[in-house]
Amino acid sequence: MWPASGTAGAGPTQDSADAGFARDMAIHHQQAVELSFIVRDHTSSEDVRRLAYDVINTQANQRGMLLGWLDAWNLPKSSQEPSMSWMHHDMGGMHGMESMEGMDYKPHDGSLMPGMATNTQMDQLRKAGSKQEDILYLRLLTAHHKGGVAMSQAAAEMAKTEQVRRLAQGMVDSQEAEMKLMADMLNLRAA
Repeated sequence: MWPASGTAGAGPTQDSADAGFARDMAIHHQQAVELSFIVRDHTSSEDVRRLAYDVINTQANQRGMLLGWLDAWNLPKSSQEPSMSWMHHDMGGMHGMESMEGMDYKPHDGSLMPGMATNTQMDQLRKAGSKQEDILYLRLLTAHHKGGVAMSQAAAEMAKTEQVRRLAQGMVDSQEAEMKLMADMLNLRAA
């Protein structure tokens, strides 16, 4: 699996979709892990705790893989380019991205990319009571996953590296399944 490159000996470049996705999704995943730790440690709901635990483990592992690829490619883990700028490189070949909300997203209140919670929302989650915390977490994580799915779909189509395309498609599939689960969980809570 190492190095994750499209051709023998050559890895993705600094401004490639592969590197941009790895950097941006590592940041995106870090916040999902943080949201999930907040709830895992406070919820009285076993199904919410189980979801939070799964998100923590899955997304922390994927984040490590993304950062490891950047190391293997000898690329920096951060960039001066705005988040998601890699998505604008080849918009013509992308399917379904025409309707993606936030393509010209401007970071605000700590929310660096579409779907990411703001600092205010993170504070609300930390201060919420148990039932309200569960509902807020499920709503924030659903929005978070929607943003992540849009990025992952773009990477699955644009990345030159097979491993990146496979991981991105796996993220789409698993996060769409989790969004369905969270919709059911919200319905059970009459939210």
